[in-house]
Amino acid sequence: MTTSRPKLILASNSPRRRDLLRQAGYRFDVRPPPVGEGAAKGNRPPGPYAEGLAYLKAMAAIETHRLTDGLVLGADTVVELGGRLLGKPVDEADARRILSDLSGSQHRVVTGLALVDAAAGRRWLAHDVTRIRMAVMTPDEIASYVAGGEAMGKAGAYAIQETGDRYVEEVDGSFTNVVGLPMTLLERLIKAAGYDPKAFRA
Repeated sequence: MTTSRPKLILASNSPRRRDLLRQAGYRFDVRPPPVGEGAAKGNRPPGPYAEGLAYLKAMAAIETHRLTDGLVLGADTVVELGGRLLGKPVDEADARRILSDLSGSQHRVVTGLALVDAAAGRRWLAHDVTRIRMAVMTPDEIASYVAGGEAMGKAGAYAIQETGDRYVEEVDGSFTNVVGLPMTLLERLIKAAGYDPKAFRA
């Protein structure tokens, strides 16, 4: 396993993903792709779907910023409910609709990761799944939560790491996966790429 100090590059503007990396002690640069995530579409399997979007983000960052070295990390999170994929709400009305669907539900949060060696072109893809049991939310609670602004920019229209946790009754799996970056899975990908994760830490 390689123990040199390579460069880790995050292909995302997400403050939540940056915070998780910092909290884990990682050294990294941020080179976001030029476009954000679109809404999740269709009934494709959520794992490969999220992995594919994460890979597209990583490659877009490499091309946009003309990256020639380093490991580029892309990530994408979707929520799967009854076979339907739910991404980020497009507006407040969409956020209220998504939360109404999730109210009282058992759903899955799926985050796909893509690690791309910008120099060699090699890639490693994987995803993590966390099962969530959501409390029943009244229409007034949903309207108030959305009006507070927290629902926007979040897959499934809620943030478990902020005040949305009060509506979550049970978490089965990785908490950081629900936030948007499964840290244990990231370590496994770094090892699969032939590096010691400690080499990325300060």
